[in-house]
Amino acid sequence: MKTRAITGFIFVGVMLASLLFGGYVFTLFVLAISILAVVEFYHLIGSTAIKPQKWGGILLVISIYLPLYQYLFKNEPLQNLLFCVPIVIALIISELYRKHLNPFHNIAYTLFGVIYAAVPFCFFYALAFIDGTFNMHYPLGFLLLLWASDTGAYLFGSRFAKHQLFERHSPKKSWEGFFGGMFISALLAAGISFYFNELSCIHWLVISFIVVITGTFGDLSESMLKRSLSVKDSGSLLPGHGGVLDRFDGLLLAAPLVFVYLHFVHIF
Repeated sequence: MKTRAITGFIFVGVMLASLLFGGYVFTLFVLAISILAVVEFYHLIGSTAIKPQKWGGILLVISIYLPLYQYLFKNEPLQNLLFCVPIVIALIISELYRKHLNPFHNIAYTLFGVIYAAVPFCFFYALAFIDGTFNMHYPLGFLLLLWASDTGAYLFGSRFAKHQLFERHSPKKSWEGFFGGMFISALLAAGISFYFNELSCIHWLVISFIVVITGTFGDLSESMLKRSLSVKDSGSLLPGHGGVLDRFDGLLLAAPLVFVYLHFVHIF
């Protein structure tokens, strides 16, 4: 428990520092986390029968982030994302020479690893620029609501749990914990609206509901992945917490939908 608490404290501190030090530091931090998540995914599903192309996947992640950075900071066109096309083609061609048992499995897992473990962080990164310039309030608010949901689910679940939420994939999760997380997250959303007043209270409340619902499904999806592979944690990078995917499982589904919601809020 002590190790978990220390790791959690350091983790939260690093996350907050990446936002407080501005857009460039935040860019490097999110890129690093994305690469670590993809590598962790490849290590998790790798076996004698499946050999994802780790370096190809990392190159693909970078080829996504560089155009995104240029677009958000310099308003350059996103057409530079077209560089992803030759990289994907190169991944397919290179599998001809690797001589592994399941070449198309390797290609599929290489590409899916980027989609599952890196692309959601692109949406989280873009939250900071939803107004056109760097604003830490959106990603920070998102993280606070996600953490509040997890904390509420744990506190209410450990105290009142009677009805399992999804026994097949996560026996410890309960409906009581789910609604407890929703309650705590909604309270925090109301408080956030007084300080991060770019959005009204109703919008922060909607975001909190999106975060709780999709964050829970993100957690369940990652549990489904680990159970299908018969592993307890996705990695060991964060002592007491597991791996990067364990720590950010809720973000993987929640961040893209929150970005979509905010995008339409700003349009209309």
